[in-house]
Amino acid sequence: MDNIVDPGCISPISIRAILPADNPVIAAIIRGTLTEFGQNRPGTAYYDAAIDDMYSSFQTPGSRYHVSLFNGQIIGGGGVYPSNGLPTGIAELVKMYLHPSARGMGAGKRLIEACVEFARQYGYKQLYLETMPEFGTAVAIYEKFGFRYLSGPLGNTGHYGCTVWMLKDL
Repeated sequence: MDNIVDPGCISPISIRAILPADNPVIAAIIRGTLTEFGQNRPGTAYYDAAIDDMYSSFQTPGSRYHVSLFNGQIIGGGGVYPSNGLPTGIAELVKMYLHPSARGMGAGKRLIEACVEFARQYGYKQLYLETMPEFGTAVAIYEKFGFRYLSGPLGNTGHYGCTVWMLKDL
């Protein structure tokens, strides 16, 4: 998709769609991050069956999962998905996670940009997300991207452990 040289990095950060071989690496990053922040509990993505086969999970029309690579190694991912129960024209920004070594390199920003661009191209009007206050740095980045807080959840994602809900107009 994109090869981007982040000014703070010597090597390029590249973003591409997920491949079947990426599944175990992305699953490890997601579960590792949730464990790191004490969120490896029911009601979070930690227990989503989709985690172990992200490639297949994102074959649904209107969805795409992007992986970020640094020096050829997967360092994170994030996707867009038409989650259950969301109103027409709204997709969810889902499973945005970075390996600890990748934080602060601009990879998260590039992943969000790729997701927003995909959502716009697909014709979505808004992008919704659910997260937890423990991910304060990520929440601050979402705010910079124009996500605004909601008073409650949209749709039926099953992530009852999330207590921060945000929406962005595209």
